[in-house]
Amino acid sequence: GAAFSAEEYPELAKAYPTNKLPDLRGEFIRGWDDGRGIDTGRALLNWQPHTILDHAHYMELWTGDGLAAGSAREGVNPGILATYGDGGIVKTDEPGLKVPSSLRAISSRSVKRYGEISENVGTETRPRNIAFNYIVRAA
Repeated sequence: GAAFSAEEYPELAKAYPTNKLPDLRGEFIRGWDDGRGIDTGRALLNWQPHTILDHAHYMELWTGDGLAAGSAREGVNPGILATYGDGGIVKTDEPGLKVPSSLRAISSRSVKRYGEISENVGTETRPRNIAFNYIVRAA
């Protein structure tokens, strides 16, 4: 943020006693809660990291070949839902799915897995932001 003269802008100096405006370049501005209860615990001009709402993704593991009953469950989370047979599909919404070595060995084709969310999971989805008071007058 840009520095300013307290003598030249005395009212602005009351709002920003450091005589420096906040650096908002590349930041999303989020209105300061100021006791409303939506974004509690935030101080004015406090920086907040991004988060992603905690959620689950279904994953499909396609072998292209038949699966032997029971082989797909080895090393896989207990909440798994699976269908066996020609071109078996394994589905789960459990976090941390690991493809068992026995499943990989059955198929000559590759087994792919998609999407894990492990960082900055929270109770809401929001960009990195700074708490800002929208009513600032320098007059």
